Amino acid sequence: MKAMKKFLIPFRGLKIGEHHFDYQIDNTFFSNFGYEDFNDANIKIDIRFLKKSTLLELYFTATGDVNINCDVTNEPFNQPISDKYKLVVKFGESYNDDNEDILIVPHGEFEINVAQYIYELIVLAVPAKRVHPGIEDGTLQSEILSKLEELSPKHPNDSKKSEEIDPRWNNLKKLLTDK
Repeated sequence: MKAMKKFLIPFRGLKIGEHHFDYQIDNTFFSNFGYEDFNDANIKIDIRFLKKSTLLELYFTATGDVNINCDVTNEPFNQPISDKYKLVVKFGESYNDDNEDILIVPHGEFEINVAQYIYELIVLAVPAKRVHPGIEDGTLQSEILSKLEELSPKHPNDSKKSEEIDPRWNNLKKLLTDK
């Protein structure tokens, strides 16, 4: 966990006002959390840190991309990431992180670890359904896509065999038009 030390922000010695912290996130960051869904990651985290006399405000901004596999074809692609998050740190009697936007730390604390917040910001910025952009615009040519197209159910209008409508339905339709 020595690699995670760089995500500790010592706020005790900082002057009241605005400070900036920048981090470059790659796949080794996620391996520290045991998260292996990303093939590769290249994300820039910018933290705008506002120190006030009674509280701290942290504004996280994540931009970059992660290489993930498509849920449909399993083809790797780069998913752009862009997200923001605001965290308020207050001081109290004991540590409390029950509220996702407010962190309460004991009065004697002098640093805050932002690694967990960066991890959650990035993982939650990735869409739940990961679809290769080539599928949506039709440019991706894949063996899996052609097999899916071959096995997909055909639309009823495409079939040459048209089913005859039961004449009883026609009589019921007349009831709608009769007045």
